[in-house]
Amino acid sequence: MLAPLQTLEQILARLGETIGTLPLDSSSGLVSLVLEFPQGLTVAPEISGPQFQFSHNHRGEIRAGYGIAWECETSGENRFGLLREAAVSISDRWQQFDPDDTGFSGFAMLGFAATPTSTASTNPLGFPNTLLWLPELALHARRGQAALILSSVLPIKQEVLFARWKRRLEQVIPWLNQPARDPLTAAQLKAGNTEPSHEDWHVLVQSALEQIRQSQLEKVVLFRRVHLAGRRRFDLTRLQAALDYLFPSCQVITIRRRAGSFVAATPERLFTQNRDRIEVDAIAGTVCRAASTDRDLELTRQLRNCQKNLHEHMVVVESITETLSQCCRHIEPRTEPKIMQLNNAQHLWSIIQAELEPGMDVFRLAERLHPTPATNGYPTLQARAWLSNAESIDRGWYTGVAGIIDTDLTGELWVLLRCAHIEDNSAYLYAGAGIVAGSDPADEWLETEHKLSAMATALQYA
Repeated sequence: MLAPLQTLEQILARLGETIGTLPLDSSSGLVSLVLEFPQGLTVAPEISGPQFQFSHNHRGEIRAGYGIAWECETSGENRFGLLREAAVSISDRWQQFDPDDTGFSGFAMLGFAATPTSTASTNPLGFPNTLLWLPELALHARRGQAALILSSVLPIKQEVLFARWKRRLEQVIPWLNQPARDPLTAAQLKAGNTEPSHEDWHVLVQSALEQIRQSQLEKVVLFRRVHLAGRRRFDLTRLQAALDYLFPSCQVITIRRRAGSFVAATPERLFTQNRDRIEVDAIAGTVCRAASTDRDLELTRQLRNCQKNLHEHMVVVESITETLSQCCRHIEPRTEPKIMQLNNAQHLWSIIQAELEPGMDVFRLAERLHPTPATNGYPTLQARAWLSNAESIDRGWYTGVAGIIDTDLTGELWVLLRCAHIEDNSAYLYAGAGIVAGSDPADEWLETEHKLSAMATALQYA
């Protein structure tokens, strides 16, 4: 394995050999240069400046981005339509160059808040409502192969671009594939405010149940926000590693724009689009895990047979299926839900597969599929309207979405669950529970406690 400085010299030499082949004097558009990385990547480091990272332990895949080559922000009820217009106009003029024949290509990050009305001034992170972000330097690793993707807006002078990309490479490459930092000794976290309070939570759940009894809603999802303070600054690289280890089947996401970072370990895809095929996760119905194997198996059996959980799950499945029927040629027959077992919880889980109508892309699909009953409620519009009055806290990007968009405007998006907003030694954790007929406020509070423990446990070692 090459030493970091040798790797940097090799990449810079290759950049010097290939940058002259790029059409940098084009009147407009984007250009991406893909360079093979000489070894696999195991970690994407935290450095200063805007960055994002998506890692999935079971898949062995990492995607990360540093800096901003191009971005677009939107908000409001037409946020996806506006963003799609910008994306289509730029994707038609996005030129890809892969001189090393890696098979990798440029990609962007799409992320958006839970509601179209959340703004940078009302959500705690200061994130824009909806964001499409093409990084200046991207990393992509899978199955032991890796590439660096450098991107820029055109036109630009070659000497200016070389200097800019060189600075970015010098900033990132020396930190790639450094030995993994050992977890720190578990630190005690100081609990702060929880919103809503235990008493207010009971009132809120009872209010939701009254709406359900009156047939105004079939399901609605309530959430909690809990503040934790550490004795030291939270190390995001260690936190990412801890979450990857604790939740290997989850998508672990870290996004930083300014001082604060948004971190999620989410089990739920909104969807994966591959050309004209789509897969959507339906995850609803939850019980905890147990230390005893026999007790854990008993909890799994109870989950499979619990009418309350089965009903909550079926509401989500039927809503997704109804939505897909409006934009798909064919939907695969429904199967019995599986059990998704995580470190701290187990869920009823169905994968819905379908063949899309022509012309569908991530923006049109996101507009149709978000929010799902698993994060908002059902009927969708009535649940959103009720929540806007009932909830006193802006969700921001919690229960929003983030994912990777490829050059053909397909890709994979994940629902932002089991989240934390982190700044220095301060963390705000988010988790929710679905309320349906038969829900008990104490049980739903306990469910959120189990979900919150996912991030809280990882933070102890960061």
